[in-house]
Amino acid sequence: MSRFSEIKDLVSAMEADFEKFYEKNNQAAGTRVRKGMQDLKNIAQEIRKEVQDMKNAG
Repeated sequence: MSRFSEIKDLVSAMEADFEKFYEKNNQAAGTRVRKGMQDLKNIAQEIRKEVQDMKNAG
């Protein structure tokens, strides 16, 4: 479950930047949101691979 916690932590860490970008139109926060979303995508891809490998192994 540590991977799930990793995702939750990442999303909660981005919350302030989401608010700054969408509510206050802070462009730098938008850049941080985009980076965070890319990190989330990479973690999700790693988890998908782990799950597939575990499924195929046994």
